[in-house]
Formats: sequence, structure tokens, C-alpha cells
Amino acid sequence: MLQRTRTASSETFRSMKFRNFRLFFVGQLVSQVGNWLTLVAQALLVLHITDGNGIAVGVLTAAQFLPVLLLGAWAGLVADRKDKRRLLLVVQAVAMLQSFVLAALAFTDSPPLIAIYAVAMAGGVATAFDNPARRAFVVEMVPETHVQNAVSLNSALMTSSRLVGPALAGLLIATVGYGWCFALDGISYIAVLIGLWRMDPLQLRRTRPAPAKKGQVREGIRYARSVPELWVPLTMMALIGTFAFNFSVVMPLYVTKTFDASATTFTILFSIISLGSVVGALLSARRTTVGIKDVTAGALMFGVSMLALAAAPSLAVSFPLAIFMGFASIVFMTTSTAIVQMRAAPEMRGRVLALQAIVFLGSTPIGGPILGAVCEAFGARMGFVVGGVAALGAAGLGWNARPRPSVVPA
Repeated sequence: MLQRTRTASSETFRSMKFRNFRLFFVGQLVSQVGNWLTLVAQALLVLHITDGNGIAVGVLTAAQFLPVLLLGAWAGLVADRKDKRRLLLVVQAVAMLQSFVLAALAFTDSPPLIAIYAVAMAGGVATAFDNPARRAFVVEMVPETHVQNAVSLNSALMTSSRLVGPALAGLLIATVGYGWCFALDGISYIAVLIGLWRMDPLQLRRTRPAPAKKGQVREGIRYARSVPELWVPLTMMALIGTFAFNFSVVMPLYVTKTFDASATTFTILFSIISLGSVVGALLSARRTTVGIKDVTAGALMFGVSMLALAAAPSLAVSFPLAIFMGFASIVFMTTSTAIVQMRAAPEMRGRVLALQAIVFLGSTPIGGPILGAVCEAFGARMGFVVGGVAALGAAGLGWNARPRPSVVPA
């Protein structure tokens, strides 16, 4: 039994034996906890300023991710052309500055809503460049045989930070106020900057930079469309990213308005979702292959879990359902990301990952205000219904696109 446990642990964490990946992992773990402090505190601060207006939260979400929609394709091209480690050093420094500006605003007596939106949009610019560079960089830190494992561990890192970040945000808001959430986030970026700085560039498995020429963004789109195993997951992600992954809009309204609970309860429920996400990411880390059928299964589970949460009769019932939703969401996310990273040609990887970021994060400015308006008009449960139906629709697309066994004539 002990031997089997050791073997399973070794398989799950096999990418951690590479020093560069360990530095990246530890730095990102600290920084992502801080990032969730800002995401949660921003949403709750806007709710506080606007007396619980769902549309205002939707506009905040749009401000955070509109730059990804507008700049994402170009940012992916930059990731293909530049040294990703150096690019990340610059982007993370800009993100750190944005968090300190938010802290300065929150420490004032009455921060203007428009200023919070403006700084959130500046952070979105950093996200637009960070996302394709960071995810393409994961592939350079480990051998090809470890890519699926590294992608899943990176997803586990992102989701495990949600176990601590939202709960810590709730504690800080209740005791010392919103400003300290943003200030601690700014300080947390030091960890990731140190990790990137201490890496050994000679041990990186760098891809050849894409040469500068005209039409490279369009070239990336044409390439993705020509490969079904890339285009189908991207289409599924567009549906789910727009209507299902807007937790930051629906969840605070679901907790505070549907069940009349406190902001602290919202952060606890968010952490519960993250617990399921961590389990899903660690189980995905043991995979060695991934296909469209795996992405479809994740979308199906995600849709069912959202509809179940929409129908929950009480907050107590919502907690176990939230674990299942977290598990399902990360299974979809890790499989759809891994298939893109493993099947895309190295010289196209940054642009294809940028397309994924556009349809995932960049779709949020469209879905965020829509879901905010839906929740304001029909209640937060309907926000989960919309997301669940979208995820089931995406699963239908994946099912129709699955490879069929060839039929041999008799």
C-alpha cells in the first residue's frame, strides 16, 4: 500500500524534479494566492460601493478582461517572437505596480468607481501578455513527455491558490479592510520575480522564435482552424468561457442575495469550489494522453454540476455541489489546455494559446455584463442555469466532433 502511494505520488509530481519548474511553481503559488486576494476584494469592493449592483460587478469583470479580447492575438505573437522568461519578468513587474495602485485607491475613504475600473483594465493588459507567455513557457521547462503532467500541476497550482486566497481575502476585509488585500498581492509578486530571475536559461527547452513578417496573427488563426483537435476545443472554450466561467459575477450574488449570507460566506464557498478543482487537477496530472473525448467529458460534468447548483435548496446543499463543480471545471480546463499545448506546432504555440485566452478570458467582457444583467433581472440561480446550458451545448459540439472508428466494407 505504501509503495503504491509512493508510486502514485511520484507519477503525479514527476515534473517537480526539474529545478526551473520548481522555481516557477513555488513563485507562482505565492503570487496566485495574492492574485485571488485582488480578484475577490475587487468584486466585493464594487458590490460595497454600489450597494450590491450586479451589473456593476459585470462591468468590472469586463474591464478586467477586455484587453485580453483586444490584445490577445498580438500578445500571442509577441510570446512566439520573444524570450518568454524575460517577457514574464516585465509583465509581472507591471502587474505588481497595478496591485499597489489599487491598494492606494482602497485606502482612501471613498474610492471612485471609475478609477477602480481603469486600474482593473490596466491589469487586464498585463494579463493579455502574461497568459500566452506563461502557459507556453511551461512547455519549455520540462521534456515533451512531461508536458501533460506540467500543465496539470500548473492548473493544480492555480486552483489550490483559490483555497487560500478567497478565504484570506474574506478575513482581511472583515478585519483590516480592502486595501491590505491589494497591498499583499503586490508584495506576493516578489516571489514570482525571484523565481524567474534564478532560473537557469541553459536548461530551458526553448523553441525557435517566429521570424517577423506580415500576417502572422492571421496565420495563427488559419493554422488553428486547419487542425480539428485544436479548433473544436477552442470553440467549446468560447461557449464555456463566455457563459459558464464567470464565477466572479454569479457567485457573490448567489451567496449574498439568494441565501442572504455574508461576504465571508462567499469567500468560503469559493474556497470549497477550489478544493474540488485541486482534486481534479491532481487526477489529471497522472494522464499521459488527452483527446477531444476527454474535453467533452469535462464539459458535460461541468454543465450538470452548474444546473445542480442552480437548483440547490439551501446553502448547506450548495457546499458539496460546489466541490463537484470545481472538480468538473478544472477537468475541462486542464484537458482543453493540454490538448492545445501538446498538439500545436512549437512555432505556433504562443498564438494558439493566445486564441484560447481570447475565447476564455477575452469572452468575459461579453459574458460578464450579460450574466450580471441576467442575475439582476431573474436572480443568481438563472446565472448558473445559463452557464450550465452553455457547457452542455459545448459538450454536444465535442461529441459530434469526436473521431469515429473507420468502417471496413464487408
